[in-house]
Amino acid sequence: MKRTRLKRRGGLGRTAEQLVWLAGGLAQSGSRVEDHYWETQLARLIDEILADNDEEVLNAALDHLYSADARAYDELADNIESRAECAAGNLAEHDVVLIAAPVLAWSRYRIPATNIPPAVLANLRVHLQAHVLAKGAKLSVADFLFSPDQLPQGYCATAEFAKVICGAAADNLDLHIDTEGMPETAQFLSDTRYLLAAVAVPRGAALFRWQEPDGTRDGALEQWRAQGGACLAPLLPGCAVDLVLPDSYFAASRAADKDSRPYSVRASVAFLATTLETPAANLRAVLAPFWERNLEEYRIGFTVRDRDAVVHGVVWPLLGAEDETTDCVAQIETVLRESGLTDIVALEHHFPLEYCDDCGAPLYPSPEGEVVHAEMPEEQGMQAPRHLH
Repeated sequence: MKRTRLKRRGGLGRTAEQLVWLAGGLAQSGSRVEDHYWETQLARLIDEILADNDEEVLNAALDHLYSADARAYDELADNIESRAECAAGNLAEHDVVLIAAPVLAWSRYRIPATNIPPAVLANLRVHLQAHVLAKGAKLSVADFLFSPDQLPQGYCATAEFAKVICGAAADNLDLHIDTEGMPETAQFLSDTRYLLAAVAVPRGAALFRWQEPDGTRDGALEQWRAQGGACLAPLLPGCAVDLVLPDSYFAASRAADKDSRPYSVRASVAFLATTLETPAANLRAVLAPFWERNLEEYRIGFTVRDRDAVVHGVVWPLLGAEDETTDCVAQIETVLRESGLTDIVALEHHFPLEYCDDCGAPLYPSPEGEVVHAEMPEEQGMQAPRHLH
């Protein structure tokens, strides 16, 4: 999840000012003993705000610190996320955390957000406990594969969901999701699905396999991709999938955001090569920076080589601390070349962050240096998703 804030008008309220003061103290702390003091005070206040469902106070403090004190902003964001995903204060005898297991998927057809059958859920439990979680960890797995729009929205909603599923984890029971009224999922060529779970261990014990002496993150990811992937693939028929390492909710979500960028580019190339029945080397990519007040993202327009019509596009958003000094262009070019393209045009002009007035799709750079709507050739366009997520 990208930590980008939009500055809001109006002064800070009393509670938001207290959050700012505590985060500033933590940012300037010179010892672990002092860190503990500030963290304890922050935890108490954040828990009260989450319990009161006062999302606006949290956002107001973050908005202020984003432009005023980057270090204090990071400290506050880390502490809010930690309290939201750990169901803090609810289970005195356990350490608990909400976790996410993101699945990257692309397909010419609709990517499902779907219920998970009991037999599949049981298999997923086995593989999470065997390959991702520490020995003896208790687990609750939600029986639904969520799209991004169906995840808890905001810190307070995340904390409320974490409270429920972490309580189930302490009892080693899975969580049934009531899907009535759940938001619809838009159709994109490439998107992310989320398996949500919670882990509970005795206070102070290891949560994850890589915290144990003979475990590593790379080993856990390799086994999860092999074993967990085999369980999840039938839930996503007609999709090519790749799994991100399960981790605490916000960390896993950011990892999925980062990994989805090259994945979307590769998916776009594979889709075009198949749909247009042409090798990747016969495609051309035009990439350009798109700005609002600051650089927000790069967009890539794809054409058939030696033709000017943009047939498809993909967005490469900036994440975290990335800005115009980050060499995203080199990263994008590397992914494109690894995907088989050799004709790559990088434009340096600052393009405005524009979208189609009719359908809301992003506009993409063309070889002539204009921003245009991506349009598949008529014979293929009837079956193609509009654009990459």
